[in-house]
Amino acid sequence: MKNFRVIIAWSAAVLMGAVALTGCNDAFMQQDPTQEMAEGVFLKNESDLPLYLNQFYAKFVEGLQSGYAESTTLANAPFGEAIRMPRLIGWDKMTDNALLSGTQLSANNTGVADPRLNGTFVIPQTGTTTGWDWTQTRSLNYFLRNYTQAAKGGDVAKLDKYKAEALFFKAWDYYNKVLIFGEVPWFSSDLNVDSPELYAPRTPRVALMDSVLNIINFAVAHLPEGKAPDGRINKDMANFLKMRICLFEGTFRKYHSNLNLPDAGKFLDECATAAQAIMNTGHYQLYTGAGAKSYYKMFTFLKTPQTDGNTEAILARTYDGTNVGNATFRYFDQNQTKKYGCFGASKGMLDEYLSIDGKTIENSDLFQGYDGLWLELENRDPRLAQTVCRPGEYWTIWRNSGPTKGVIDVKVHGITLPLIGSANASTVGGYRVIKHWVGDIAEYEATTNGTQTGVEFRYGEVLLALAEAKAERGTLTQTDIDNTINALRTRAGFDFTTYPDSKFTLGNYPTDTRLDNIYRDYVGYVPSSLIREIRRERRVEMAWEGLRYADLIRWKAGKLMTVPLRGMKMTQEKQDLYKVQRDLDASKTDHSNEYVVSITFVKLKDKDYFLDTDGFIICYPKDPNISNGELPWDDKRYYWPIPKQEIELNDKLTQSSYDGHSW
Repeated sequence: MKNFRVIIAWSAAVLMGAVALTGCNDAFMQQDPTQEMAEGVFLKNESDLPLYLNQFYAKFVEGLQSGYAESTTLANAPFGEAIRMPRLIGWDKMTDNALLSGTQLSANNTGVADPRLNGTFVIPQTGTTTGWDWTQTRSLNYFLRNYTQAAKGGDVAKLDKYKAEALFFKAWDYYNKVLIFGEVPWFSSDLNVDSPELYAPRTPRVALMDSVLNIINFAVAHLPEGKAPDGRINKDMANFLKMRICLFEGTFRKYHSNLNLPDAGKFLDECATAAQAIMNTGHYQLYTGAGAKSYYKMFTFLKTPQTDGNTEAILARTYDGTNVGNATFRYFDQNQTKKYGCFGASKGMLDEYLSIDGKTIENSDLFQGYDGLWLELENRDPRLAQTVCRPGEYWTIWRNSGPTKGVIDVKVHGITLPLIGSANASTVGGYRVIKHWVGDIAEYEATTNGTQTGVEFRYGEVLLALAEAKAERGTLTQTDIDNTINALRTRAGFDFTTYPDSKFTLGNYPTDTRLDNIYRDYVGYVPSSLIREIRRERRVEMAWEGLRYADLIRWKAGKLMTVPLRGMKMTQEKQDLYKVQRDLDASKTDHSNEYVVSITFVKLKDKDYFLDTDGFIICYPKDPNISNGELPWDDKRYYWPIPKQEIELNDKLTQSSYDGHSW
């Protein structure tokens, strides 16, 4: 998609709107999609085909969106209004990884949770942002019906790569819908207002997903080779999408055994095949260019993967900052006091990180507990401190205004504490997410013209998918583990020589009674130690990349959402810090040991925050539908509801229902 002009066709006319393009950051992504085309007007020449397909890049390769990153998009369905951030960051807000602010989800600042979380969600009457939107499906089917017009001399096979590109997006479209609704109608052609297919019922899941598998396999077979993550869709990207779809479907069928869906193994094998194919290309490596901080740095690039040396990106949306940009960093940085976008990490997520010796927090002598001042962040998996901000690092020691703006220096700024509280708070529980935080003043001041890269597909997920698929099939070897999980841990900074147990070894798994009990008591099954540890690795490596929700759904682990949500332990030392306003001592030049607490940060126990009997912050203490931080769950939430209007218009459609649990 480099250096060419785009022609967007509208209705019966062809409007010539030329814009210069540069990869997936291109101005064409700002264009509205083609909705209607007069028969015979477009798609007559091969050069028309990629121009038509351009419209789908911004719709599916969402990246960090464009403009203000709080905008609601179809990709965020059904959570758009709640998360108010790009899916790559925001979807984890609707899982057990997150604690949300009262003002994040309640304009009246009462600390009441979003209806999707507290059990009061009402089936919408209408709305494409629910996920029940067929605009892109229809546009793709229009292309698939008409692209052969561009064949010269009857050589249709020459156009297979364009058909494959369209089928890639169609497979992605259906995957998004199946994730939300479970079953949806399969449309093989574009429809008119009087097409009888508009009144079709849901297609049974087995037939539906066989169709999805068929079209993504065609895409894999016919897309060209390539490794430019911000170029046109290629074979590696198709294999990645196939891998993600098949891992979801294979594990969904295995763990939702009550639904009696066959062929779980087929999808898991297809997942492993696709992941291995990507690995075999040699096109990608785990990014290690920033040494010990490589994991953090990978999410903060401001140019293109090639320029930044990001060897891990398989598909990314980049921004030139002129024709198109995003405000992700500015918005993310300001969420300490803003109404929307506010969130923090949960203690439950922190608990799953191993200690640096490879043992769990209940068994490691190196774990220092939750007392004192954030000792729980010491001696842990190095990815923890690059995901959750330790006070004294990153955001806590920087300023976005004033004479020292843009400086990240504890000596200059002291340590600013994250805002806590049951309402009007940025983190609720005190753990501020730092993954995706750039810390660049030029990026901050660019506002909506920021250039932070949004990585949709990365190599680290490939390694995790291969390990999980093979473990589920009983074919995982130590070589597989060394090439996947141990490679991730090496990049993270584990020292296998000093701490041999930190190396993942078949048959040598850490004891985790705490986590096993959670699975037994809440989910109803306890996975094998091998599967448990692979799931741990996935949660840690992919935290705050928008995958946790799909993982909970496919593992039939939605009830993990009901584990009481907690923030940090408010020790007396922390209570003393938060209840008194503090400014820097003007007589000193080194403020390394000083804490900054503005008047808006001052918080009082049993007024602004509430603690359980062990001293940990309780989430949503003022929500009448949530008790003790325990979010309600009903199995009907494995599928989300179809808008009422669609049911009224099509009497063959049935409302979403999961194994007797109906909306």
